[in-house]
Amino acid sequence: MSESVLVGLLSLLGTCLGTLGGFRITTYRIEQLEKKVEKHNHFADKIPVIEEKIKVINHRLEDIENE
Repeated sequence: MSESVLVGLLSLLGTCLGTLGGFRITTYRIEQLEKKVEKHNHFADKIPVIEEKIKVINHRLEDIENE
């Protein structure tokens, strides 16, 4: 086997390994971002509930102040 073929095969192997490693890192980072977005979405769902509770508390305070 000539040196140039060997160098070419080693370069191909290195390229494949580097691409595979980059793909794994990209997949991991996307999964982490999806988890963060999911947490944010759950928080956004709670905001209307919190706003409603604040309205109830404000009405109760007004009732107490008017007594």
